[in-house]
Amino acid sequence: MNLVNPPARRRRFLRPALAATALCGILGATTGFAQEPVKIGFIGTLSGPGGALGQDQYDAFMLAVEQNGGKLGGVPVEVVREDDQLKPDLGVQAATKLLKSENVDFITGVTFSNVMMAIHKPITDAKVFFIGSNAGPAPIAGKQCSPYYFSTSWDNDMLHEAGGQLASDLGYKNMYVMAANYQAGRDAVSGFKRDYTGNVIDEVYTQVNQPDYSAEIAQLQASEPDAVYVFYPGGMGVNFVKQYRQAGLLGKLPLISVSTIDGSTLPALKSLAVGAITSAPYAPNIDNAQNKQFVEAFVKAYKRQPSMYAAQSYDAANLIASALKKVDGKLDNKEAVLAALKAADFDSVRGSFKFASNQFPDAPFYRVDVVEGPDGAELQAKTPIVIKTRANFHEQCPMK
Repeated sequence: MNLVNPPARRRRFLRPALAATALCGILGATTGFAQEPVKIGFIGTLSGPGGALGQDQYDAFMLAVEQNGGKLGGVPVEVVREDDQLKPDLGVQAATKLLKSENVDFITGVTFSNVMMAIHKPITDAKVFFIGSNAGPAPIAGKQCSPYYFSTSWDNDMLHEAGGQLASDLGYKNMYVMAANYQAGRDAVSGFKRDYTGNVIDEVYTQVNQPDYSAEIAQLQASEPDAVYVFYPGGMGVNFVKQYRQAGLLGKLPLISVSTIDGSTLPALKSLAVGAITSAPYAPNIDNAQNKQFVEAFVKAYKRQPSMYAAQSYDAANLIASALKKVDGKLDNKEAVLAALKAADFDSVRGSFKFASNQFPDAPFYRVDVVEGPDGAELQAKTPIVIKTRANFHEQCPMK
């Protein structure tokens, strides 16, 4: 399979082009021709070590809006941005503001699972359409699912089931596993072990945003595993991979990762990450027309390759666009909007895309290698990963 693609009332956070669009809408409204914008709240981690992830989500979402002249599905939109700073309490404050002060119609984004766990129920209980584009804690894919929540990413276990299957496919018999100690990290290890057929020598949980892994790297080296599997998003991944390379292990002791080496961290790692193997739902070279134009537009706008966070958020924007188009921008009939979202009638940058009954996607995963590129390193999707064992959280979800 060829996957390679050669190369006032509301606080506004709008780019100049969007501001102009919004102004035109306001002027047009005075003559009765313009439609009131649909309000979309964006919540993400936009500062601190994980800030690059949320920024990728936001930039990609706004790219979709800008490509359509400030509209989604032909309907003018206004985007209100909030930074949760990777703090659940600030996430709750942001959600409350968007729901009660801004009266948003949709909420999207959310980077980390601890924030998602804090805000999922308040938003869905308010019956506001919630389109998550990264964090996928297992509980909301199962018993805590909601008809008002849709994901364009994955549940956390699914992401790492692919990683466990990849490690098995590569023939590694003894693995050393490390992850950050929060909801997504615990889900990561659970998902990995579900599909990994070998022996897990040890599973180590480190502090969120821990800067120094030298002690843990010495410990894993002493355990003499066949390979190492890690989950360290954002700045954590940059620090871990740099220190793994400095210890002389990258290229000697195979490193397999998920959400650790990607488009958000490669600008900082560059050639230091070459040789690592990742499991991912996305890579810039996935060969379909939607992805080709997305990568070209994203690189032109932001001067960097899109990460999976960007890809998933771009899909979220286009999912919303598809629903708004189906209902002609009319949101008063919530059941019609939910049905339009469930239909997922849009072209995904990931390729095939459809929702399972819990409204998480049934979409492919790939082995993605870090190889030498013009700027030091690039990600190349190689082969699809066939996940053999699944948690099947949709079976626990009351929606059928």
